[in-house]
Amino acid sequence: MMNKTNHPYHLVEQSPWPLTGALGSMIMMIGIIKWFHQFNNNLMLLGMSIMLLTMIQWWRDITRESTYQGMHTNFVIKGLRWGMILFIISEVFFFISFFWAFFHSSLSPTIEIGSTWPPMGIIPFNPIQIPLLNTTILLSSGVTVTWAHHSLLENNFNQALQGLFFTIMLGIYFTILQGYEYIEAPFTITDSIYGSTFFMATGFHGIHVIIGTTFLLICLLRHLFLHFSSFHHFGFEAAAWYWHFVDVVWLFLYISIYWWGN
Repeated sequence: MMNKTNHPYHLVEQSPWPLTGALGSMIMMIGIIKWFHQFNNNLMLLGMSIMLLTMIQWWRDITRESTYQGMHTNFVIKGLRWGMILFIISEVFFFISFFWAFFHSSLSPTIEIGSTWPPMGIIPFNPIQIPLLNTTILLSSGVTVTWAHHSLLENNFNQALQGLFFTIMLGIYFTILQGYEYIEAPFTITDSIYGSTFFMATGFHGIHVIIGTTFLLICLLRHLFLHFSSFHHFGFEAAAWYWHFVDVVWLFLYISIYWWGN
């Protein structure tokens, strides 16, 4: 008879999803390069499909471990909290690199771009129009996700559901407006350092908004299936932290690139 030792941490079972996720991301990256050079997106779509299927099944397994198998003890959740905090810190430094590039170029513009900022020939966005509306939308979404969190802590199912729903709708609305702004942009990513820093910073923020919206949508579905309680809802808590991080990054983007950068 084998002896079983009880550990204060969770040893995960063997899983194929890290491998399929890595393969999917590699295929998607190669597919994006092929799309850029040969205008063929078949390989990119294959990689995206593998990534999507991996996410669905990996999330399913984690949901089973936490909700039904009881593997996410208080000690395990403490480790998960630190993991999420360190992940968000790494994301902060990711965006710092974009702000560094922006301020390096804007505070001391070179002669190649006319020694002015914005560079000659660049017509920047009016910060009082769509950018201000998007700022209002994201700040409102921060309020609604906090409303959902406090409702969950008080075991108020309906208000938590409403708060999550409105947050997701605001996130989708933000993404639509950002896409419209890109379509109407009077400059492109190849238009000097201004276009490069603008689209890299706002584009990666837009990707983070899409990821955060997906994160909250999964939480909404789990909430409907009664996976959360007032003392067991770290999945939602992590999503709320991530969403607040997205809000704060946008505030810095709006103040520095849209408003000060003009």
